[in-house]
Amino acid sequence: MIGRVHSIESCGTVDGPGIRYVIFSQGCPLRCQYCHNPDTWKAEEGEAMDSNELVKEIVKYKPYMKSSKGGLTISGGEPLLQAAFVSEIFKKVKAKGIHTCLDTSGFIPIDKIGDVLDYTDLVLLDIKSYNPKTYKKLTGVELAPTLNFAQELMQRHIPVWIRYVLVPDLTDDMKDIEELAKYLTTLKNVKRIDVLPFHKMGEFKWKELGYAYKLANTPEPSEELVEETKEMFQKYELPIYDVHINKPVSKKSKQKIQLVSSTNLKPDFVSSTIW
Repeated sequence: MIGRVHSIESCGTVDGPGIRYVIFSQGCPLRCQYCHNPDTWKAEEGEAMDSNELVKEIVKYKPYMKSSKGGLTISGGEPLLQAAFVSEIFKKVKAKGIHTCLDTSGFIPIDKIGDVLDYTDLVLLDIKSYNPKTYKKLTGVELAPTLNFAQELMQRHIPVWIRYVLVPDLTDDMKDIEELAKYLTTLKNVKRIDVLPFHKMGEFKWKELGYAYKLANTPEPSEELVEETKEMFQKYELPIYDVHINKPVSKKSKQKIQLVSSTNLKPDFVSSTIW
């Protein structure tokens, strides 16, 4: 089966557990204001690739995956725009004993994604905001499909890592964050929450593509704001992680997160967890 791929990272370490082969699919229905890879948006772009050939490449990295408890992650863009393509790859690598992870916004309706979840071991679910108005302003689409997707994952008992990007004056309202925390306590399959500080590492791409970058004057969040946000999730006994040391944050230690500065950084592709 042929799908469209933006790029590949053969030994990723930030898009799921362990060392992972990461496929970044092409195409996305969201238009997130802080998107660090807007060159993934247009579904007709990217490189046409065959699922069978990809599986052959993925299997070569199985020793690294096995030793690190890693596997395969398919991210985007939005991978569920090509659900059949993703399902074909997941099905074949699972048959070879490789762990599968889906990094998604959860926006694509359940009845449009086929059987891909039957072959999914872990989902990295991006919930941009729990406030419907903020979510629409931020992404250009509605929140409800993502929450419906979250419910489907719980019913299927598929483990989920929640990702929340913290943007000053956009997603930093503590009332909204607390409402999200309350909602997440109802999902019994949430294994981890990552608070990802906003960065501008992809701003140059917006300029190169001729897009107006609305967050040009938005600062990166302070360590104090990041800590306050993490503590809100901890208040509800949710499994908050420090994404830079890949360990759960202890209530007692209150470890401070080290922010990644965007100064002088211009990568060709910004991995989905390096905020």
